[in-house]
Amino acid sequence: MEKYYITEQTFEKIFVYLSGKKGLYCKNREKTRKFLEAIYFIMRTGIQWMELPRYYGEYKSIHRRFIYWAKKGIWNEILAYFSKDYDGESFMIDGSIVRAHACASGYKKGQQEEQALGRSKGGFSTKIYALVDALGLPLKFILTPGQSSEIKQAPEFIKGIKDANILGDKAFDCDGLLTQIISQNCTPVIPPRSNRKVQRNVDYHLYKERHLIECFFSKIKQFRRIFSRFDKLADAYMGFLAFVSSIIWLR
Repeated sequence: MEKYYITEQTFEKIFVYLSGKKGLYCKNREKTRKFLEAIYFIMRTGIQWMELPRYYGEYKSIHRRFIYWAKKGIWNEILAYFSKDYDGESFMIDGSIVRAHACASGYKKGQQEEQALGRSKGGFSTKIYALVDALGLPLKFILTPGQSSEIKQAPEFIKGIKDANILGDKAFDCDGLLTQIISQNCTPVIPPRSNRKVQRNVDYHLYKERHLIECFFSKIKQFRRIFSRFDKLADAYMGFLAFVSSIIWLR
């Protein structure tokens, strides 16, 4: 018995985009629907690929196609397409730790960090950095090993943003980052650390909006393939992140 989770309206929008994309064969509506439903089912339940119900198709073929799309950046392109009408009044940045399952391990020394895997105080983990718009809708991600410092990723993350408020917690209170934000004609809405000699003013009323990025992380962690990382490849995990974010945009 077939069971679909993606609404017809959402699938139709994704299918129209995919079928019109050059170099990507997605002309068969039913096959494309089953493939996307299979990825959603894996993402939602967190089951192993080999446990995928047969009515979605042969799991090896589905897995192979998913990895191909992930390495080619197709999942990220889907997200970029549906997020192009973002609300640019404000942007929020934050990071969240995700525990990695033992099946994501096995890399030799030095290769592990290349796949955004490391060891933090919470154990074997990956850190997700997200940038969301003023409505809390996702725009892009960066993956790093779990022990990575949040402030190191922020300069590249906000590069190119102009004339907006940039919200972040105290972890982003750094002179270099604040200077960059101001140089981009943006307003930093980042509370100062308690050990700063000069406590600058912050619009705490606007800062309350930062709960939207926390809500976003809560939404995506309802999907077990996001809540816990089972994938060895960072590209594969990023593919799941981009796909679930596209679904959120289309709800």
